[in-house]
Amino acid sequence: MKNNSLTVVSRSIIAFCAIALIAVLFFPMWQIQLTAPQYPEGLVLLIYPNKLGGNVDIINGLNHYIGMKPMHTEDFIEFKLLPYIIMFFSAALLLLAILGRKSLLYLVFVLFVCFGVVAMIDFWKWEYDYGHNLNPDAAIVVPGMAYQPPLIGFKQLLNFGAYSIPDIGGWIFITVGIVLLILVISIWYKSRKVSLNNKIAMRSGIAFMCFVMASCNRGPDPIQPGRDNCEYCKMTVTDTRFGAEIVTKKGRVYKFDDSHCLLSYLKGKNLEHSSIMDIYFTDFCNDHLLTKSGNALLLKSDQLKSPMSGNIAAFSNADSLKSVMNEIGGSVITWNELNKP
Repeated sequence: MKNNSLTVVSRSIIAFCAIALIAVLFFPMWQIQLTAPQYPEGLVLLIYPNKLGGNVDIINGLNHYIGMKPMHTEDFIEFKLLPYIIMFFSAALLLLAILGRKSLLYLVFVLFVCFGVVAMIDFWKWEYDYGHNLNPDAAIVVPGMAYQPPLIGFKQLLNFGAYSIPDIGGWIFITVGIVLLILVISIWYKSRKVSLNNKIAMRSGIAFMCFVMASCNRGPDPIQPGRDNCEYCKMTVTDTRFGAEIVTKKGRVYKFDDSHCLLSYLKGKNLEHSSIMDIYFTDFCNDHLLTKSGNALLLKSDQLKSPMSGNIAAFSNADSLKSVMNEIGGSVITWNELNKP
């Protein structure tokens, strides 16, 4: 007969998770940060389990100009249901800690995952509705433009940068899910008589958490001509061969149509240098390839005729650089020389 009971340690962890979910009721679960030149300090929309918070009134005022519906807590049925759903899971985990049944753990975990998936789909649909169903008589109408914020990560919306990430309550919820996953995996392995010591369990948890954190970050994003705008000069990018990007530690991507705009943006102190993770250049011979500034081979030549007269081209290999240099001349410079104060 198989043992269907959880260990005392597992039950204690589950009881702690039950208490942690109660805390979710008092913290925002998600946040959408908005930054723009006219709001250097930024605006934030906080999504609690039962209400909207942050700079809601200011954001509603700005959204009015582009035809978006105002956001009010009472318009969302989710805010009426979500507190009860959180309390349900807290009670279910507490009952699981008391009864200590593995079968109940599997059931609670499946329900928890299903709720997470449904919640993210519902959140995406809410963003889609607010970003696409616009008033045609709004003061600012850009044909074909939608203003749907990102589900997670960064997205440029006209002159606003929107950054969407979990907040304290959301991270608590995610952590509880990870803990339940680790317990389920541990029990599953043991049921098949596979030796799974505490070190392996810990490594599995850390690896999964790193995956979750990594999925929230964005690396370089190839510049799309005709769609992306330069962060500095605000011009629509038409020639991606001279493009450049800044990627922050939070995953935000700032795109530029020319090295001149990139350098001007950096020297203008629009962004704290300590917040920058990497700077990339588009390969002149392959506009889908982005190379880190420290690895890029840079050619300066007046014959390049770049959009904003920076006249700098980047290459990921010496052969491409030599081939172009033989045709138009110029001189090779390093990123440190280009970016010197």
